[in-house]
Amino acid sequence: MNILKRPIITEKMNKQAAVGRYGFIVDVHHNKIQIKKAVEAMYGVTVDDVRTMRCLGKTSTRQNMNSKSISSGRKSSYKKAIVTLKKGETIDFYSNII
Repeated sequence: MNILKRPIITEKMNKQAAVGRYGFIVDVHHNKIQIKKAVEAMYGVTVDDVRTMRCLGKTSTRQNMNSKSISSGRKSSYKKAIVTLKKGETIDFYSNII
């Protein structure tokens, strides 16, 4: 099972990268120590701190215009990790893009 699912690449996280913080969507069954080891192994950096949070999926409803029925559902929940690296180290997410 892969611990790191994908990096969070948003405008807010790009600003945080200037101070050495990077965000990842991670598997909900893993703890901070396992996340730290996975980031260090995958990117070859030294991790100082890991903060995690569980984000609850939002409910959504929509009305079907043809049958006038309402369907409702829920987006999936996920776990987010904010990783702080040792001063002077960076992660380049864009190096493998062709």
